[in-house]
Amino acid sequence: MQGLDLIIRCPICHGKLEFSEGARCHGCQRRYSEAEGIPILVDFEDSIFKPEDYATSAGKVIPRLQKGSRLGRFLGRLTYGDNEVASHNIHVFLGRVRAISAEPIVLVVGGGTIGSGVSDLYRDENVRVVGVDVYVSPIVEVICDGHKLPFANESFDGVLIQAVLEHVLDPHRVVEEIHRVLKHGGIVYAETPFMQQVHEQAYDFTRFTLSGHRWLFRKFSEVESGQVLGPGIGLLWSICYFVRSITGSNKVATIVTAPFFWLRLIEKLAKRGLALDAASGLFFMGSKAGQSLKANEMPDYYHRNR
Repeated sequence: MQGLDLIIRCPICHGKLEFSEGARCHGCQRRYSEAEGIPILVDFEDSIFKPEDYATSAGKVIPRLQKGSRLGRFLGRLTYGDNEVASHNIHVFLGRVRAISAEPIVLVVGGGTIGSGVSDLYRDENVRVVGVDVYVSPIVEVICDGHKLPFANESFDGVLIQAVLEHVLDPHRVVEEIHRVLKHGGIVYAETPFMQQVHEQAYDFTRFTLSGHRWLFRKFSEVESGQVLGPGIGLLWSICYFVRSITGSNKVATIVTAPFFWLRLIEKLAKRGLALDAASGLFFMGSKAGQSLKANEMPDYYHRNR
């Protein structure tokens, strides 16, 4: 919470908050509870989550902090590799936000864990990282629902949202919130699945093509977009989930899939346009713009990326 006093707001009326054993809004007078000392700034009347979720689970609504066995982690890394695209893109992202401010403040939506390939964001001592998520973790400062971000307009120089938009009921509404809390010219970096199976059970809703992802961020000027994970990774996901659907075992599925790791190594041979149509995951980086992309521009956008 340190340093957030000037920008943190009530998620409902955007009024200023007073913090003492939770939070109270000076505007609408609503009171918010906390979990392990972290404020829960969620409008439960307009959210998939319920107050009792936090009362019974100490804020761990989605248990994403489970790391699994050492062998499972090894096989997972062998099979799916590292996110080299994110590692490159996060340096571009950092360069852009530093151009906006010497000491930029970056919001990480879904920041309960440090995402694959983005560690350098957290290592930069000149960047203030604000992590929000729907559960408690050591790097989360506010528990909130991305549909109603509890921050003032134009508060952030950058927003990172990695592997989150598939888990929200209304991605367009979440992106509107990102647009609202970004400063003019602020940078968003998003990674979102396309060809992937359900991976958060009851909290998994949507997938996007490259064009669909671009339309989602239509109020942003594109800096760069493309494939994060290619068709080889998509095929590995399919093998894994096919085996799991038959055996009912995550462990067996992981072991059976691991020998096919070579599929991700040859996916670089795929032609860009065709690979994008079969990619496992996509990214978009853009800046907050003064005008929106028009619907009749979308077919040309598709063809330009072939």
